[in-house]
Amino acid sequence: MKKQKATKKQGNKNDFLFGKRNYTFMLIGVAFITLGFILMAGGGSDDPKIFNPEIYNFRRIRLAPTLVLIGLAIEIYAILAKSKK
Repeated sequence: MKKQKATKKQGNKNDFLFGKRNYTFMLIGVAFITLGFILMAGGGSDDPKIFNPEIYNFRRIRLAPTLVLIGLAIEIYAILAKSKK
C-alpha cells in the first residue's frame, strides 16, 4: 500500500529542472552561439593555390568569436541563476 502511494506521488510530479526564465536565457545563449558560428563560416577559396585575404576580416576574427563567448557566458548565467519557483 505504501509503495503505491509513493509511486503516485512521484508519477504526478512532472517539474522541470529549471524555470521558464532559465530556459529563456538558454535559448538566447544558443542564438548568440549559433550566430557567432554562422558569421565565422566562409571566406575560403575554391582553388587552394589562391589566397583569399577575406578570411582575416573583422567579422571572422573579432565579432564572431566575441558572440560565441557572450553566448557561453549567457549559458553559464542561465544554468546558475536561481529560478523564481
